[in-house]
Amino acid sequence: MSSSKISRYLLFGIMLGVVVAVIMLSMLYGQYRWLSSGVVADGVTSHETYLRDQFSRVAGERTLRLARELEPAAATGDPAVVLAALNRMLAANDELNGVRYTDVAGATLQAGNVGTAIDGGSTGWSATSLVVDAPVAGSGGSLAGAWSLEELRTHAAAFASQLAVAEDERRTAGYLWIAAGLLAVLLASAFIIYLMARDQTQRIRALKRQAEKLRHADFGEPLPVRRGDELGALAAVFNDMRDELRSTTISRDYVDNVLSSMNDAIVITSRDGNIRRINKATTQLLGYEEHELRDTTIDFIVDTKRSGNLVTESTAGVPREAFLESKFGDSIPVSYTCSVLDDGIDGPGDRIYAAQNTTERRRAEQRIRYLARIDALTKIPNRMQFQHLLQRGIARARRSNRTLALFYVDIDHFKEINDTFGHLAGDTTLETVAERLTSALPPRSVIGRLAGDEFAVIVDGADPGSPGSAETDRLARSLLDKLADPFFVQGHEVFMTASLGIAFYPQDAPNVIDLIRNADAALYHAKKSGGNTHSYYVPQMNEAAVERLMTKSKLKRAFERDELLVHYQPKYNLATGEVAGAEALVRWELPERGMILPADFIPIAEETNLIIEIGEWVLDKVCEDFRFWQRSVSSPGRVSVNLSLKQLRQRNFTNRISSILRSYEVSPTSLELEITETTLMENPERTIKLLDQLYALGLHLAIDDFGTGYSSLSALQQFPISTLKIDKSFVRHVASNPDDATLVGTIVQMGRNMNMDVIAEGVEETEQLAFLQSIDCTFAQGLLFGDPMSSENYLELLLAQAEGTDTHRALFA
Repeated sequence: MSSSKISRYLLFGIMLGVVVAVIMLSMLYGQYRWLSSGVVADGVTSHETYLRDQFSRVAGERTLRLARELEPAAATGDPAVVLAALNRMLAANDELNGVRYTDVAGATLQAGNVGTAIDGGSTGWSATSLVVDAPVAGSGGSLAGAWSLEELRTHAAAFASQLAVAEDERRTAGYLWIAAGLLAVLLASAFIIYLMARDQTQRIRALKRQAEKLRHADFGEPLPVRRGDELGALAAVFNDMRDELRSTTISRDYVDNVLSSMNDAIVITSRDGNIRRINKATTQLLGYEEHELRDTTIDFIVDTKRSGNLVTESTAGVPREAFLESKFGDSIPVSYTCSVLDDGIDGPGDRIYAAQNTTERRRAEQRIRYLARIDALTKIPNRMQFQHLLQRGIARARRSNRTLALFYVDIDHFKEINDTFGHLAGDTTLETVAERLTSALPPRSVIGRLAGDEFAVIVDGADPGSPGSAETDRLARSLLDKLADPFFVQGHEVFMTASLGIAFYPQDAPNVIDLIRNADAALYHAKKSGGNTHSYYVPQMNEAAVERLMTKSKLKRAFERDELLVHYQPKYNLATGEVAGAEALVRWELPERGMILPADFIPIAEETNLIIEIGEWVLDKVCEDFRFWQRSVSSPGRVSVNLSLKQLRQRNFTNRISSILRSYEVSPTSLELEITETTLMENPERTIKLLDQLYALGLHLAIDDFGTGYSSLSALQQFPISTLKIDKSFVRHVASNPDDATLVGTIVQMGRNMNMDVIAEGVEETEQLAFLQSIDCTFAQGLLFGDPMSSENYLELLLAQAEGTDTHRALFA
């Protein structure tokens, strides 16, 4: 192409470019002026609206405040006072053109020029003022204030002026931009004409723009492809690259989201251990941001003093333990795994560490280990830990050829504390026992809680010999005295005692199990001795324990083998000498041991709840015998049956008794139920209701072993009791001991004053009988009149009495 043609084309292109540029810039300039004018006008209008709203709000608040100030003057109802107040308001507020008060009748008082609103109402905008109404409380009237618009107009004019100045500055800048644009268009036109490739230039620019978008992760739309030229082929390649990048970027974002959402701390390092990436969980765990850790080594965040370096690979994904160090210097325990990425070229590449914070898990493990060894209530070793400590103590004693003592401690009547004050008081008692034992024990002693109210103490170096035995006695007595000190529970002073069994290693047992068992046997012996004492183990105690265990086992089969018997001890009327009834006494006849008294097996029955079955069987047997007696004698007398506390606790106890009586057709008045004082006072409210039900059936009720419990006269009056039975411990020395005689006489007199029958138990001598007759006691029973007898023998006694041939009548002559 010739240079002249290029010049013509260039000149034509420049002219054409100038024309086009002038037309386009003129259009842009006109559009710009139109838009800027509109923006300025809208801005002024919006700002004026905003100012009017603000002014209206402030004027309303001020008018309301003036209305409150006018309330006292308006309340007087004096127009002069009101007008004076209005003038003061007008003088005190420069922005106020006028103020007008309208009372409830419509009369107005005005100071200054209030004017009339533009809309013709009493409030609103006027040419010079904003009129605002506010109610005047108390008077029923209203206050109208005309607030000057001068300040509002001044602000609006100032804003319009500022906006106009800003618009002029932007217009000047626009002119400069237009000039620059014109020059750019001319240069572009010359360049396009010179290359003769305007179309190619546009396509190249499109490629450039798309490349800029891709740089900012903006994929946009695919480029149009024209087949048959190089730019078309380039556009096709560019589109393929765009699709590939979009797919790759989406995958990368997905991976980033996965890493960020993981709860495990993820640290990615290069093959040489430099940190390349971390996730959000790592930041939360250690406090470092990603840029703070990038290019640092993995050891920078590892507490190497506590865990050493991290492994470079966890075999088969097996977790390992380590400690990481946070930004704030805290050492954090973690469980981590390490995976290695293989790039397939240079072998092992980047490493991925995944770590979990194990702080809470370690705390839980520590807590579990603590609870597995320590009693949660008393904070002393539990049974398992105590046995372990005892084993270690025995091992030390064996190596040093020394002895040690095991104290087995049990609280006496702990159940009464629980039943009386509740389980919370019981827990307080156990804590008190642990504290007192700990404070009273010598150094190197070990205390543990073996069961509910059972504690054990290891006393190292205790000697079972004579000097050592005296020292052990003093220690045991001091522990029991310490435990016997009163303490307060729920505002009540509580007294408790304990029993203590002692066994020695190696004299009494060579191992842990036998030593604990033998100390327990000694404890049982101490409790049988009355409690609040200590006993040393002797081999015979094991024999008694084994015998007791065998008795418990055999008692469960006594019903099946028909080994239980019911004997009857007659009760005599001291005034007439006649048999007034009998007390039913249960006996147990073992083929290999003979007759077993209730004192030997009733406590075992209480422990195993067999007492409920035994009590029901006795009642059933008594009704069967009573029906048998009625066939031969008209009045067999009243038969007494003992009740236990566990029987009374049965929900359907009254119905069961009523059912048995109906099945044998025995009148309830023929039976008397005996209840001990302790049973009576266990739960007085419930017991009263239950005894009222039994009394309503027609049953007679008696207090057994009276004088050995802790009931009061006021309490006795609440129960439907008809008989008092004086315990045999008071009757035993009544003929020789003045104190016992006075006590028995007082009980008899008290019972008669309360319209109760009084029965004296345990009468074995004629002197006792004579004394009881002298104080007008009602009934008596005991071995003086013979041993308890079978049902058949009792019937023979009744028949002999009816015929006048009984042998005991002479005692009452």
